[in-house]
Amino acid sequence: MCHAFRVMAYQIYRIIHKPPKELVKTEDLSSNFVSLQDIQTAYAKFKQLFLIDNSTEFWDTDIKWFSLLESSSWLDIIRRCLKKAIEIIECLEAQNMSVLLLEENASDLCCLISSLVQVMMDPHCRTRVGFQSLVQKEWIMGGHCFLDRCNHLRQSDKEEVPVFLLFLDCVWQLVHQHPPAFEFTETYLTVLSDSLYIPIFSTFFFNSPHQKDTNMGRESQETQSKPLNLLTVWDWSVQFEPKAQMLLRNPLYVEKPKLDKGQRKGVRSTHQRQPSLPLTQSKSSPKRGFFREETDHLIKNLLGKRISKLINSSDELQDNFREFYDSWHSKPTDHHGLLLPHIEGPEIKVWAQRYLRWIPEAQILGGGTVATMSKLLEMMEEVQSLQEKIDERHHRQEALQAEAPSLLRNSVRLSSLFPFALLQRHSSKPVLPTSGWKALGDEEDLAKREDEFVDLGDV
Repeated sequence: MCHAFRVMAYQIYRIIHKPPKELVKTEDLSSNFVSLQDIQTAYAKFKQLFLIDNSTEFWDTDIKWFSLLESSSWLDIIRRCLKKAIEIIECLEAQNMSVLLLEENASDLCCLISSLVQVMMDPHCRTRVGFQSLVQKEWIMGGHCFLDRCNHLRQSDKEEVPVFLLFLDCVWQLVHQHPPAFEFTETYLTVLSDSLYIPIFSTFFFNSPHQKDTNMGRESQETQSKPLNLLTVWDWSVQFEPKAQMLLRNPLYVEKPKLDKGQRKGVRSTHQRQPSLPLTQSKSSPKRGFFREETDHLIKNLLGKRISKLINSSDELQDNFREFYDSWHSKPTDHHGLLLPHIEGPEIKVWAQRYLRWIPEAQILGGGTVATMSKLLEMMEEVQSLQEKIDERHHRQEALQAEAPSLLRNSVRLSSLFPFALLQRHSSKPVLPTSGWKALGDEEDLAKREDEFVDLGDV
């Protein structure tokens, strides 16, 4: 066991000390960033803006709605999360530095910031498959406490913090600002956020994979009941029909062109996905953390002396954030490269589809964005229908071409219309009628007329 811990610690060292990023910057998210208490308080105030019981309360809230929105600090927390992710990207891209994320429990803010960094840097994470893999890797396998943070059992109100919902809100800001860069839509994010609070999906129900395996993989000896069987949130067919699933796919997505084999050899991806593993400063809980107490002690002994000389504090590094941020936005946007959001005040908006879905918008001449999206979906359905017809006709032609040699081998009589029509023995009707047959079909049934045949039966 000790050898396994030593190998794992050595692999961590290799990841953070990989050239050319030989310098390491530490980001202590527990001390110089938003706290879980800040997120909990902000969301509680923000949520009250949408919980209206009567018309009197609605009008009282409507008069001071924007001031209440600002005082909740929810949008400000979203802005700070996006800014922190951009700061880390600046260290990785401009300064060639590795960034070591530190957190008390290593399963909340570490998951949030590392996921945002990967969405901004890796175009694969902006596809549906890539985003699903990101959530599974950073949040599910990363040990985020969904059971406590979502408070499914209504037993831990103090630990109820919408960290994953905050992450989805940050991703929505990116989707809203750069629609062609994402294969999924805001509806996909809205459905995912709704599924977070529906306790029928095993994906977002447990605090760790170990807890999931313990509760779902074994029969209860006390009650002799069957193992718990819950659905996975990624099986969208459980919730939606195929036509409704069209709303989850972005019709404006610009797919990356595929390269030939010769071009792939010379092209190397700038941002290679690496397995991320947040480290913790304090002793990890055996129930939640990545390492046990003895593992933490081993890592300190093994890595402490070798990394201490490479680690620089945040204050010692020059802050080139504004220069990096302005320089990127001054260039044309590459939807398959690095993607940074605007974080100025007016650019951070309320996720209306999730939070304001029950409040009807004012009537817009022409339908606005809703009508545009509906028209795009109709065009997508029409294109897919035409593609299916083309594919069906192509398969039918391939099948006929595959049958033609066998028909030729089995045929003993050839018509003068060969190779456009083949006749079987004792058959007077062509297998492949042409337009000429159809045009003359009303005047004379040429299929019944004996044509000149060459008997190849003895050949």
